[in-house]
Parts: sequence; structure tokens; C-alpha cells
Amino acid sequence: MSAHSHEIEEGLSFQPRFDASGLVTCVATDVATGDVLMVAHMNDEALRKTIATGEAWYFSRSRNALWRKGETSGQTQRVVEMRTDCDQDAVWIRVEQIGAACHTGRRSCFYRKVEAEGGGAKLVFTDAERLFDPSAVYKK
Repeated sequence: MSAHSHEIEEGLSFQPRFDASGLVTCVATDVATGDVLMVAHMNDEALRKTIATGEAWYFSRSRNALWRKGETSGQTQRVVEMRTDCDQDAVWIRVEQIGAACHTGRRSCFYRKVEAEGGGAKLVFTDAERLFDPSAVYKK
């Protein structure tokens, strides 16, 4: 293990390792239940703003833009704790979720489970009730 790897894996200096697009993957879980709410990405600015404000900020790859969770929907995330993985290329935030985490209006983005079927797979809705109507919130 090189001195650099040792520092990344065992040291106390936060040195996020961004991918070629300048992003780290972020997993957000509910601090009260442990449920996975969403997986998104953060660039350096989103990461710094999240740490500075205690609110979740992300980088949208599809819109190529920084966004604060809940800025349009009001469905905010207050960060209670942030962790990084062993090689510092992903972060995990434990949040107090206000309302729904998913843009589809559901509490979690993980509202379908994968089940084996006939040598393949199918999706089955689970915990899929909507907390808000996305068409009313995201008027396009």
C-alpha cells in the first residue's frame, strides 16, 4: 500500500476522489429508519455546499446543473451525518427527509423490487404510494 493509499484509507483528511466527470456517488438514507431514499451524484461544489449548509445539494447529470434537494418540490433533506467509503470515491448521507425523496412523489426512489421470472426478471411495486403529485409540483 502506497503512502497515498494509506492516507486515503486510514487517514483523517477528507480527500474525495471524483470520477472522470468530476462526480462522486452519494447514497442518501433516512436517519430514523435506515431506508435507502435515493442515489445521486455530487460535484465538488455540491459537496462543499452540503457540508457548509447541512442541506443536501446534488449535481444533475441530465440537466448539467447544481441543485438543492427540495428547491422546487419543498421535499428537503437535512443532513445529520456524512460518511465516505474506504477509498473516498462515494459518500453516504444520513438525512431527515421532509416528505418524499423521489421526483415521482414517492418516499424513496427504490419503490420497485426485482423478482426472478421465467429465467429473467420483472419489477413489482412495493412501498409505491405517492406523497405528492409530480405533475402539480414540477409544472413543465
